[in-house]
Amino acid sequence: MKADYQILIVDDDKSIRTLLGAVLAREGFQTVTARDGEEGLALFRAGSPDFVLMDIRMPGLSGLEAMRAMLELRPGAAVILMTAYADLDTAVQAIKSGVFDFVIKPFDLAEISLLVNRAYQIREMRREIGILKLELSEGFRFNRIITRDPVMQALCDSVVRIAASNATVVIQGESGVGKELLATSLHYHSPRAERPFVKINCGAIPEGLLESEFFGHEKGAFTGAVARRTGRFEHADGGTLFLDEIGDLPLALQVKLLRVIQDREFERVGGNKTLHVDVRMVVATNRDLEAMVAAGTFRSDLYYRLNVVTLPVPPLRRRPADIPLLASHFLRKFATEHGRDIDGFDDHALAILQRYAWPGNVRELANAVERAVVMSTGNTLFAEDLPLPVVHASRPPAADEARPKTLKEQVREFETRVIIQALEQHQGNRSHTAADLGISRRALLYKLHEFNLDEGECASSGPACE
Repeated sequence: MKADYQILIVDDDKSIRTLLGAVLAREGFQTVTARDGEEGLALFRAGSPDFVLMDIRMPGLSGLEAMRAMLELRPGAAVILMTAYADLDTAVQAIKSGVFDFVIKPFDLAEISLLVNRAYQIREMRREIGILKLELSEGFRFNRIITRDPVMQALCDSVVRIAASNATVVIQGESGVGKELLATSLHYHSPRAERPFVKINCGAIPEGLLESEFFGHEKGAFTGAVARRTGRFEHADGGTLFLDEIGDLPLALQVKLLRVIQDREFERVGGNKTLHVDVRMVVATNRDLEAMVAAGTFRSDLYYRLNVVTLPVPPLRRRPADIPLLASHFLRKFATEHGRDIDGFDDHALAILQRYAWPGNVRELANAVERAVVMSTGNTLFAEDLPLPVVHASRPPAADEARPKTLKEQVREFETRVIIQALEQHQGNRSHTAADLGISRRALLYKLHEFNLDEGECASSGPACE
């Protein structure tokens, strides 16, 4: 949507900035303006706008110089240059430097609108092509696990062999390691790949509804059963049924599940017609089923019926070689989804990812990378873009404490000190603080949130902070 795109307008003529801002805002774009090249470059660094409309002839840093600096920061950025001089040499120089387009003053507003909309359509088209390529790649990979770890590679090799059979499989591992991904691979490498792959999370459905979810029900079987409903076993007929968190299954339902596995038949709730199904069972758990059998919370006969083949999935902390590989995969995925142009991780950020223990495993890593992509302001992900719990929990050993701080980290610390001092001076009044700092109240609120000062400063500054 156009409302998601921001245009930076850089011109030393205030009337042109105002006019272009009004026209493009009416088109549906966000706009921000700068009065010279230095201010425009600073806003480009801080806000990462999608498109830039910039005059060439300005006092101080010229439009050409500012454009080169912008393209160095973010190659491929769409910059449209404006000039009152119909100078062919300047135009050629700008095109060679990577300008998106070139317009000569006095320009027609319809021409500016056309150029900006063309840049928008090209950006949208590239984003959609990127998503389609990713989806196509994922589809042809049949959800194969991304790994360099020898144990995981051996596990993937086992999947191909096991998939060819009809054996029931138990996938065991901590939450977030990718048990569902492994189950999906089993299905799509099996002779049942063209038939349904049906999933149930046994821990996510209320106990009273599980039987109906499994086997369906007849009209009038219970209050609210206004029509016949087919269950997951019927839906999975001929294919694979994946039961996630099988350890959460109530004992009463374990008996009925055992019968279906043994006899391949069942009745809907409230019905007396016996239905026959051909379903391959794959189950997953993050619990120790053997210990549950010993404790009497899981039926031993069901356990032995299910446990034909066991696939233990190691946690992410035991396969450190996979962390940068998976992080890069998620970076490409989320950068494409969010329309961001990001090349990779800063070395320090990558070191933090590799030191962290990842108690939430691959799922937590994916969430951390997506958060970093959303929060980043450039084409590289830095440590400050990562979630604070990840950064704090993976502090380097004492020997690494002497690492020089990056320029970005030093600027952030300086800004934090200045904002805290200004807030204290104005008793927490954000409007007065913003005016004193020469920024908008909205920009101050963003900084407070970015630096995690919103709650702490409000607590220390009193009600005026509101």
